[in-house]
Amino acid sequence: MEPISKNTKPNLRSVRERLEKREELLSPFASRSVDSVRAIAEEPSDTRTEFQRDRDRVVHTNSFRRLKHKSQVFVAPQGDHFTTRLTHVIEVAQVGRSIARGLNLNEDLVEAIGLGHDLGHTPFGHIGESVLNQMISGGFHHSRHSVRLITLLEKDGKGLNLTEHVIDGIRNHSKPEGKFLSKEAVANLSLEAQIVRISDALAYLAHDILDALRSDYIKIEDLPAEAVDALGVRHSQRIDAVIRDVVESSWDCTGEIEIDDGDQPWIRMSPELGKIITDLRVFMFDRFYHPISASVEGRKAAAIVGVLFEHYNRKPELIPAWLRELSGSTERAAADLVCGMTDNYALMMAEQIKPGLSDGVFQGRI
Repeated sequence: MEPISKNTKPNLRSVRERLEKREELLSPFASRSVDSVRAIAEEPSDTRTEFQRDRDRVVHTNSFRRLKHKSQVFVAPQGDHFTTRLTHVIEVAQVGRSIARGLNLNEDLVEAIGLGHDLGHTPFGHIGESVLNQMISGGFHHSRHSVRLITLLEKDGKGLNLTEHVIDGIRNHSKPEGKFLSKEAVANLSLEAQIVRISDALAYLAHDILDALRSDYIKIEDLPAEAVDALGVRHSQRIDAVIRDVVESSWDCTGEIEIDDGDQPWIRMSPELGKIITDLRVFMFDRFYHPISASVEGRKAAAIVGVLFEHYNRKPELIPAWLRELSGSTERAAADLVCGMTDNYALMMAEQIKPGLSDGVFQGRI
């Protein structure tokens, strides 16, 4: 590049062009921002790629800010070091970027999807989600609601106009209990979306084990022995082990080794560690996630979400007019409002509606 003379005004557009040029060096299987599409066309940024713009739009939303007071596993955690939904998405983005960097894929796309994938979570995590899913016709799922937020509800009904690459990754990040690693399950996803899907599970297993140990819910000797042998006993060891395995097992995604014509590389773990991780997820559901949901605070949290939804469904005049107009039905508007609440705000509103309802929610966590 020719140096800019002292009398030449900087061309800021060259910043984006330089960044897009760097993307040409990525794997032939990587997503590139120049190929991205938005529902409403926009003028390109001078200083950012399209995926970088999406990341920034996610970070500056009200929904993203509220994640700091939304549960990951523990209900309205009082301890400063327990994972929240905000620290979870940050850790997912970190794990995902590390994998993308190792495989020469698009880190910016992974980061945008990772930071935005849980925007649609209810207060009290999957406990609240389960309640709304039972109460609303058509059901409720946080991944669908995340898409609803970014395409419709954010910015007072304007949405964020994110690229289809990011929206698709957010829509398809969720996984069933049990076995979730298969080529068929990710057949139509970009490699970057696949990275977030697997990073979500790897990140929450690592930090949820840390929370379970910190709270004395389980002890290290309770964990499956093969998981401890493969992943180590420290949080850093667990993170390092899974990232290394995914990068090594998915090396064909770099484009640096020959693959059969028509074959598509995909993000995966080795069969050995994949089984260990699947078994570890089953253990955590049996010994941590389901028991938390069935605990005193879990049942209280579920009752709070149910009371809030029924209250606003009966009194739609309490829902902001713009939200009622956008939502299309009273029950959907009530769900939209309740879903946007943080744990603390939901507790406060529940006490106003039904005093004493939240008694016991903070039991035994410090």
